[in-house]
Amino acid sequence: MGEDERRRLEATLHGRVQGVGFRYFIRQEAVRLGLAGWVSNEPDGSVRVVAEGPASALEQLERLLGDGPSGARVENLDVRWAEPRGLAGFGVRARGHSGD
Repeated sequence: MGEDERRRLEATLHGRVQGVGFRYFIRQEAVRLGLAGWVSNEPDGSVRVVAEGPASALEQLERLLGDGPSGARVENLDVRWAEPRGLAGFGVRARGHSGD
């Protein structure tokens, strides 16, 4: 994958990821990296992230997802790569959002 090729990253994070500011940490980093997409808390206690943009920026975000903000503990990170769908902006969504 070329570093400027546009891609889509879909990730689910498990562990101590809710109640520690993870969604706002992800939003801040995604905006800094120039990515579009969203992040939400899920009913099962996980956090779901969908981000689109240059592959190099998404790879940076993926590394950050493994660490998270202070107080977070990521025990499992499931990542899937896909073709972008044309998202714009980056938002924090309500719990259990079903999709784009």
